[in-house]
Amino acid sequence: MGVRPVRVGFLLIEGFALMSYAAVIEPFRAANRLSGRELYEWRHYSVDGEPARPSTGVTMQVDGMIDGNADVDMMFVFAGGNPALFDNRTTFAALRRLSTRGIVIGGVSGGAFLLARAELLEGYRCTIHWEHEPAFIETFPDLEVERGLFVIDRRRITCAGGTAGLDLVAELIASTHGPDLAQLVSDWYLRTHKRPAEGAQRAAVSQRYRVSHPGLVATLEAMEANKETPLEREALAFTAGVSVRQLERLFRTQMRTTIREHYLRIRLDESMRLLRETDLSTVMVAVTCGFSSSSHFSRSFRQRFAMSPGQARASSHSP
Repeated sequence: MGVRPVRVGFLLIEGFALMSYAAVIEPFRAANRLSGRELYEWRHYSVDGEPARPSTGVTMQVDGMIDGNADVDMMFVFAGGNPALFDNRTTFAALRRLSTRGIVIGGVSGGAFLLARAELLEGYRCTIHWEHEPAFIETFPDLEVERGLFVIDRRRITCAGGTAGLDLVAELIASTHGPDLAQLVSDWYLRTHKRPAEGAQRAAVSQRYRVSHPGLVATLEAMEANKETPLEREALAFTAGVSVRQLERLFRTQMRTTIREHYLRIRLDESMRLLRETDLSTVMVAVTCGFSSSSHFSRSFRQRFAMSPGQARASSHSP
C-alpha cells in the first residue's frame, strides 16, 4: 500500500501575489510529476468560499470557505497588498481551530500578519516580506522576527514570498522525500543553487544602488539603519572615512543626488509604508521617520508622492 499524499491547503486572501502563490504550489506539482507518484494534493480556500482575486485582478476558483475542519496536513495563508488591514474573526477562528488539531500553519508574504492576528505566532520564530516588516514589528513588537527567506519552527512556517517559496518547498520536499527529489525539482525550475532559510531577502546595498566605494556603501547602510534619528553629515562622513566634501562628491558622481536628498527619500519611502500598513497617526509616522515638524513632513511627502499623507492612508483602505 502506498503512502497517502500530503494534503496541502491554500487560503487565498484578496490581493495576494500570484508570484508568491506559484512559487509554493509549483514545486509540489513538480514533485508529483518528477517522482511519478502523487506525493502531494491540494485544495484552495477563500474567506467566504467565493472566487479569490490576486493582485492581477484575475479570478481564481476555490474549493470552498476556510474551515477549521478542513481535511489538510498543512495550510498556507497567502496575503499581499496591505495585510495589516485584514480583520476577519471567522478566518482567525478557523486558523486557530486548525492549529489545535495539529495542522501545520504557514504564512507567505504578508500571510504572517494574519497568523499573528490569530495569535498563532507567539513563542515562534517568524519572517515576513521586507516591505511589510516595519509595520509588522510595530504592530507585534514582542514577536521574534527574522529577516531570512523562510522560517520553519515546529508547526509554524513563514515565508517572505516572491521566489522564496521555491526555496521553502524544496526544503520541505527534501525533508520528506529526500534531497535527490528536491534537487530534481530545483533543476526543473532552473534553481541552480540552494538559498538557505536565513538568506537575505534583498540584495546588498552595493548591488541595489550599484556602487562599489566602501565608504559610500557604509554611509547608505547607516542611513537605512537610522531613520528615526537621522545622522548629521559629519557623522555620515566619519562612517565613510572621508571628509564631508568628499562624501558629497561621491553622492553627486555615483548616486546623482545629494546626501540630504537621498536621506530624505529613504525616510519618506519608509513613511509611505507605515501609513499604508499601520494605524500609527500621521504625527507618529512623522516622528518615526525623523521629522520634528508635521508641516515639514507633510510638505516633503507631497513633493515626493504628489499626495498628502492623509490621501496615502485613504488610498490604502480603498478596495
